[in-house]
Amino acid sequence: MPDGCVITIGTFDGVHMGHRAILAEARRLATAHGTKVVALAFDPHPASILRPEHEPPRLTTPDEKCSALRHAGADEVELIEPTRQLLDQSPETFIQSLVDTMGIKAIAEGANFRFGRDRRGDAATLRWIGERIGFEFAEVSPVRVTLCDQWSVQVSSSLIRWLLEQGRVADASRCLGRSYGLSGSVVAGARRGRTIGVPTANVDPLVTRQVMIPADGVYGGTVSVAGRGRHPAAISIGVKPTFADGGRVVEAHLIDFDGDLYGKNIRVETVRWLREQRRFKTVELLQAQLQRDIARTRRLGEQGLLEVSAARRGHTAGCVTAPPTA
Repeated sequence: MPDGCVITIGTFDGVHMGHRAILAEARRLATAHGTKVVALAFDPHPASILRPEHEPPRLTTPDEKCSALRHAGADEVELIEPTRQLLDQSPETFIQSLVDTMGIKAIAEGANFRFGRDRRGDAATLRWIGERIGFEFAEVSPVRVTLCDQWSVQVSSSLIRWLLEQGRVADASRCLGRSYGLSGSVVAGARRGRTIGVPTANVDPLVTRQVMIPADGVYGGTVSVAGRGRHPAAISIGVKPTFADGGRVVEAHLIDFDGDLYGKNIRVETVRWLREQRRFKTVELLQAQLQRDIARTRRLGEQGLLEVSAARRGHTAGCVTAPPTA
């Protein structure tokens, strides 16, 4: 750890727009104090210890979280494993131990930050401790964004999980400040795609079990291939209802891409909801629908509506109808 630093503490799952605002404030404080920003990130979620039955699904892997925090402004990221002993510390003891070991100059936190035994510590507690032992505290207001339906909402990781559960990936992108996606290696599937003229890259199911997957459906998005750039893609998430011969998969058809992807690492980003998963009576009907999905995805790409900047600027033309809720 640097000798003297500005810190921010949290779970930071997703590293969304609210987290970025906190990191921006921490960076401002670090510049003023001539020091570094250190993000202390709990991983896994503290609920895994306190309420294991209610532990939320991950939005980011540990590596993705560290990378996103550094990109948002942290000079150093320290992953903290939540233990019962650590979580049972009083707010004062928890902060004092950090001050003693890190020489904290300032702390930046969101207005809804809670810490210490029974979550008794809050922003007011941090301000009081800072005044007593000598560090600056900055409270950062929640970030609000406007969703595709024009509702103004406060960004949170729990909201993003709910949006993904509904297939509202464009709205999730607005909250994240980037498209939601997952990275993994390409594995062999049923190899049926090539026989119907729509080859797909299947993401390793071991990866898809590590992070949250959006609702079943067909999406317009992108796939990034190491050394081959970023490509528009029609992405299918679900159980292949027309064939009903396997479990839930994430597979993507890369538009105008030619090459073997087996064993390659890719990143699949879902950007726009296209339609629900459904069973077709014949393979020919499925083929026709897949071609329509690909054509629609191609148009979205040509219109710039598969870019994160478009989602953040609020291009409602790209905010297609979300799937019905269960």
